[in-house]
Amino acid sequence: MCHHFHLSLQSGCNDTLKRMNRRYTTEEFEEIVNRIRNIYDDSILTTDIIVGFPGETEEEFLKTYDFLKKIKFYKMHVFKYSIRKGTKAAEMKNQITPEKKEERSNKLIELSEKNEKEYLEQYLEKNIDVLFEENEGNYCKGHTANYLSVKVKKSNSEDNQCGKILPVKIKSVDKLELIGDLIY
Repeated sequence: MCHHFHLSLQSGCNDTLKRMNRRYTTEEFEEIVNRIRNIYDDSILTTDIIVGFPGETEEEFLKTYDFLKKIKFYKMHVFKYSIRKGTKAAEMKNQITPEKKEERSNKLIELSEKNEKEYLEQYLEKNIDVLFEENEGNYCKGHTANYLSVKVKKSNSEDNQCGKILPVKIKSVDKLELIGDLIY
């Protein structure tokens, strides 16, 4: 089992969650996150967030930002609320401007990228097992048990690594991938 859990939060503010008709609170959500992290110390948590839901004040957005900063998800998928005809939200007052949604979205994406980079950098110089799945140019690519993407440079003398779980020493981070060397 991969220790990668995608938990769709939507907002880090209880008032916004209530308007969204979500049946959980940030406190309940945080309890679940803590349980997962206590069981799987190498777990990766990702989430979905909607910014600019009708009525979302600056204070509510800041509650969401602070909650996300506290939880420190590996990655956040940030979506700007868009009106869907026939939904209650489409009829709500205090619709948020596209400019404000863009600003809030960018702020959360920046936080997500910072978290992701910091998380990946924790693996530098560590040895991890990788299930290799595909060849891509001069590299063989695969994933760790917590679903981090890893690639190692292929050499002509090596057998095909695809379908094998092999130990790798992580040497660098390239965008969203860990780069390493096979351990012999």
